[in-house]
Amino acid sequence: MKIGSNKLSLAVKFALAIGVSAVATSAFAQDASSTDQKADASKAQQLQTITVTGSRIRSVDIETQQPVFVMTQDDIKKTGLTTVGDIVSRMSMVGTPDFTSASVLASNSEQGGSYVDMRNLGAQRVLVLVNGKRWSTSVAGYTDVSNIPAALIQRVEVLKDGASSVYGSDAIAGVINFILNDHFQGAQFDGTYGVNQKGDGKTTNYSLTLGQNNEKGSIVFNYTYNKQGPVWASKRALTNGNDGPYHENRLFLGPWGELYDPNSGTDIVLNHANGVGASPSNDPASYHDWDGRVADSFNASSQMLERTPTTLNSIFTHGTYNLTDNVTFKGTAMYSQRHAFSQIAGYPFSSGAFTDPVLLSGQSYYNPYPGTNFQVYRRTVELPRQTRNNTNTMHLDAGLEGYFNVGEHEWNWDAGIAYNRNEGTLAGSGNLNRQAMALALGPSFLNADGVVQCGTPTNPLPLGTSINQGQCTPFDIAGGPSASTADALKFINALTTTRYGSSERSATANITGGLFNLPAGEFSFAAGIESRQEKGYLYPDLASQSGNTTDLAANSTAGRYRVNEGYVEFNAPILKDLPGAKSLSVDVASRYSHYSNFGSTTNNKYGFSWRPIDDLLVRGNYAEGFRAPTLDDTFGGGSQSFDTFLDPCDTVYGAAATNAQVAARCTADGVPAGYRQLKQDKSTITSVNGAQGLTAFNAGAGNANLKPETAITRTLGLVYSPDYVPGLDMSLDWYSIRVSNLISAISAGYVLDQCYSQGSQQYCGQFSRDPDTHQVVNLNRGNANLGYLETEGYDYSIRYRLPEYSFGRLVAQLGGSYVSKYEQQSSPGAVVQESVGQYPIYRNRANVSLDWSKGDFGATWTVRYYSSIRDVCYSANECNQPNYTSPSWGYMGANRHGATAFNDVQFRWNAPWNGQFRVGINNVFNKQPSVNYLANQLGYNSASSVDPNLDLDRYFYVGYTQKF
Repeated sequence: MKIGSNKLSLAVKFALAIGVSAVATSAFAQDASSTDQKADASKAQQLQTITVTGSRIRSVDIETQQPVFVMTQDDIKKTGLTTVGDIVSRMSMVGTPDFTSASVLASNSEQGGSYVDMRNLGAQRVLVLVNGKRWSTSVAGYTDVSNIPAALIQRVEVLKDGASSVYGSDAIAGVINFILNDHFQGAQFDGTYGVNQKGDGKTTNYSLTLGQNNEKGSIVFNYTYNKQGPVWASKRALTNGNDGPYHENRLFLGPWGELYDPNSGTDIVLNHANGVGASPSNDPASYHDWDGRVADSFNASSQMLERTPTTLNSIFTHGTYNLTDNVTFKGTAMYSQRHAFSQIAGYPFSSGAFTDPVLLSGQSYYNPYPGTNFQVYRRTVELPRQTRNNTNTMHLDAGLEGYFNVGEHEWNWDAGIAYNRNEGTLAGSGNLNRQAMALALGPSFLNADGVVQCGTPTNPLPLGTSINQGQCTPFDIAGGPSASTADALKFINALTTTRYGSSERSATANITGGLFNLPAGEFSFAAGIESRQEKGYLYPDLASQSGNTTDLAANSTAGRYRVNEGYVEFNAPILKDLPGAKSLSVDVASRYSHYSNFGSTTNNKYGFSWRPIDDLLVRGNYAEGFRAPTLDDTFGGGSQSFDTFLDPCDTVYGAAATNAQVAARCTADGVPAGYRQLKQDKSTITSVNGAQGLTAFNAGAGNANLKPETAITRTLGLVYSPDYVPGLDMSLDWYSIRVSNLISAISAGYVLDQCYSQGSQQYCGQFSRDPDTHQVVNLNRGNANLGYLETEGYDYSIRYRLPEYSFGRLVAQLGGSYVSKYEQQSSPGAVVQESVGQYPIYRNRANVSLDWSKGDFGATWTVRYYSSIRDVCYSANECNQPNYTSPSWGYMGANRHGATAFNDVQFRWNAPWNGQFRVGINNVFNKQPSVNYLANQLGYNSASSVDPNLDLDRYFYVGYTQKF
């Protein structure tokens, strides 16, 4: 479906057709409900074999060797949250994804979506399934879960170890499988409204679900609407830029014209008061010497969003039809539209710098010193930088499944096809058109009609001249916001459009069943094949590609690949009903994958499940995993960047000063004797100590030679359910995950070092030097398989369902994750960075809840716990650990923030008319998170220094469910 088209896509037509069918047959469904309920009750008495996430073999025992966490629909409703991303983020093993609702600087196709990051290994290393099938991913390999209908979720199964041998690529950190209710009966309305204590962040969510099922099949239809309101950084003292001694968001560059005269070496700033600049701006008397005072600066946070507003509409339908007693057709269709808006402060224009070489012409009408070309600096706050991201996502799948018997063994099979598509547009504004700025700051004069016109009296630029979306209009840049005209802003404003999309086509076939009986039970197997084609694109418009805007230039991305896979899994019961071995079984799985872009890979998994006694289960796994390079990794066009680096050929600070081999290679490359690297400064180009350079690079360019990341996952766990304490269940699982051949963005310094220090011709062809100055002026730095990432820790849980008392029933739960190791090395020889207890790697996260129910009433109290965390610090009075040295930020001193706990409460009432009311408060005690500079520096929060996973203040909500 093309963006903006009025035609309904195939998914919409399919979903609407099934929805109409569901409505038309709802009367019959209600008539048959009592009969169906009796049938369901009889079936519940039988042990049914099911497939648990992490294995393809069906079993009656959900406690297998895989550590699986389960969240039910009731658990979801108790959170008061309405989007799948927010719901999943409450799980203790989930980290902070690369893109959050606070990452408003990230003007890309991921903006506005919700992503799952397990173990802080990255959202690209988590496989997302819906009903066991892969969900749509972006060109960069991210899976947006916001379009999964929360009201239809029956349960969420989270596999907390690797499963590449079972599911293929991406299942390194784990697998999250959303199991949807495909046998819904009747009709149901769900609605929730919530708001922050400050009156912002309003959430409106409602959904309608219709369904029918009988002996011939089932059908379910769901429509969901979700709107998340904006949260502006300026609304709270915590986020408005005054967030500590180091005001990183209170930038020096303000909205009032600052002129710099390279001849006199002075800075002058326009006088202003009450938001109005002095007039006229071309009078030297309207200025004062710049002295760094706050009044001449601008707080960028005042224009920034703290949380991105989004609107999501989705329709989902699923149907089954029993063709015969043992063959069933199943089909699913989903279509969603998501609209997201982000805003950051106006562009900080720095005339004369490398990024913005345009000067204020000495012939400009607005120049206070005619005849002198001035460097001028000003933030164009009249044009805040905005991005609107409109995304359409579609999923279709259809297939057959059934069963048959081979002797006394039941075999189950399925075969089907699936199609995922994700496409959208990014519309940007607020950056400046460089060509228009050159004209708007160029020569101008006051014409006979009293209108300031581009050009000179002897060579005027006609008023109709247009190179952007408006006619040439001189820009009074030094006059500040109050002097800007609508025509001038329209002329210099860069309107950009980026189109993006990705699609996946797949065909699968699976079979599972028992092969033969062993003394301890049935020897079972599963096997299957899959063929999948992935393709995608990202097309910036010509202005964005050419670098004709003040945004970073970006090239187009387009590519495709195909993968063919086959797997086999065996489960063998070894011992049964023996002393010290009530049961013992082993599971072995292997998957072969052939990719058209890099070749083949085989990954194996070995697991065991041992019950020494009835009450205790011991389980363990050893798994090989992999993550294939994404389309962006392999075919990415790259984007412009400005990097600092030390040129090895610098004869004072570079390697050439002490290494004869490096010096010889530099000479052979045409670098002259006595060469010094230059740094572009505001006033002049000079050699500086440290010899760091600024230049334009093509970052993130695709690398066709990339190999997949590989991983080794080990787990060992205990599950204890003592029969002498009915209702008590406890588990403890140890995990260790090491990711090697890590796909990493290499630095400019790495490229130069590989060329001159290591003599690698592969890297020598990735940059060029200016023929006159011999400075590095262009460089391509893409991705490479470098370094490793390793984490280790424990997951623990306790659940106690107490006996029923006169005052009701209580259920107490504790679930948490403890990280004992998290280290990363970016490339061989680089410093190993251990980050446990350093943001965003919380050493311990836990959820504790107490649930009470009696009759139609219920209540839940939940505590969300985050352990202490270290952060950078910028002044002595906030460095409470002044002697701490982190390899991550490379200097001494840290600020240790204490542990944080948020308390949530909810009350429920089941009304006699088959409705349920819910009212709750999240963060009851209005706990304020600590200022965390790393949250801003690492890009998790663009506007402020607050962990986006933490609550800003109290959140009130009401919810209602009505079943018909």
